[in-house]
Amino acid sequence: MNEDLKVNLSGLPREYLDAAAAENISAAVSSQAPVTEPEPELVVNPWDIVLCTSGTLISCENAVVVLIIFHNPSLRAPMFLLIGSLALADLLAGIGLIVNFVFAYLLQSEATKLITIGLIVTSFSASVCSLLAITVDRYLSLYYALTYHSERTVTFTYVMLVMLWGTSICLGLLPVLGWNCLQDESTCSVVRPLTKNNAAILSVSFLFMFALMLQLYIQICKIVMRHAHQIALQHHFLATSHYVTTRKGISTLALIMGTFAACWMPFTLYSLIADYTYPSIYTYATLLPATYNSIINPVIYAFRNQEIQKALCLICCGCIPPSLSQRARSPSDV
Repeated sequence: MNEDLKVNLSGLPREYLDAAAAENISAAVSSQAPVTEPEPELVVNPWDIVLCTSGTLISCENAVVVLIIFHNPSLRAPMFLLIGSLALADLLAGIGLIVNFVFAYLLQSEATKLITIGLIVTSFSASVCSLLAITVDRYLSLYYALTYHSERTVTFTYVMLVMLWGTSICLGLLPVLGWNCLQDESTCSVVRPLTKNNAAILSVSFLFMFALMLQLYIQICKIVMRHAHQIALQHHFLATSHYVTTRKGISTLALIMGTFAACWMPFTLYSLIADYTYPSIYTYATLLPATYNSIINPVIYAFRNQEIQKALCLICCGCIPPSLSQRARSPSDV
C-alpha cells in the first residue's frame, strides 16, 4: 500500500524507475572500475639502431686486437702497449654505444643516462689520447733511434698510459659527479646530459690534440725522408728510392690525419656552435662518423703491423705466410 503510494506520488511508472535505477547503478560501478589505457608502442629511432650496430662492430673488431696483444708475450714493446690501449678504449666505446641503446629503451632513468655518458666520454677520450700517445712514441722512436729501446722508454710509456687513462676517467666522471644539465635543461649541449661548457672543453681539447698530432707527423715525415735520403746516397740510387719513400711517407700521413679529421672534426665543430635546441638529426649525423674512427683504428694501427699480422695468422691458420716472414720494415712505415 505504501509502495503504491510512493509510486503514485512520483508521477512515474514503476518500470521507468526500475530502469533508471539500474542505469545509475551501472554508471556508478563503471565509474569506480579502473580505466586501463592501451600501452604506447615502443618506437625505436633508426639512428640509435645504426649507432648500436656500429658499437657492435667496434666491440668485435677491437676485442680481437686486445686478445692478440694480451695472449702474445712477444707483443710487450711500448708500441704494442699503446696499440693495446687504443684497442681497449675503442672496445669500451663500442660497449658504451650498445649499453646506451639498451638503457635508452629498456632501463630509462637519470642514473643510467649518467653512467652511459660517463662511459662513452671516458672511452672516446682515451681513444683520442691513445692516438696522440702513439704519435709521440713514433716520433721518439725516430728522433732518439739509438736510445729508444731502453728501460727509460718503457717507463715513459707507462707514465703516458697512466696519464691518458687518468685524464679520460676524470672527464668521464664529471657528468656523474654533478656537472650535467639534468636539473637545468637550458645548459644542455647537443649531447644530453653533457653541459655546453663540458662539450666545449672536450671539443677544444680535441682541436689541440689534433694540431699537436699534425705537427708531430710532419716532423716524422721530415725525419723519414732525411733518413731515406742518406740511405739512398750511400747506395747510389737517390732518384727512385727517395721518391718512393717520400711518397709512402706522405701517403701514410694523409691516411692517418685525413681519417682522424674526417671522422671527428664534424662533431667537434658542431658541438662548439650548437646546443640542445638544434634538431637531433644533426647530432646523429655528426656523431656517427666519429664512431667510425674506432672501426678504422684497428685497420690503420693494428692490422697493418707485421707482428700483429703474424700473431693473427698463427691464431687463424697456425702458420705464418712466407710473405710476412720475409718482409722487412721500411723507413716510410710511419
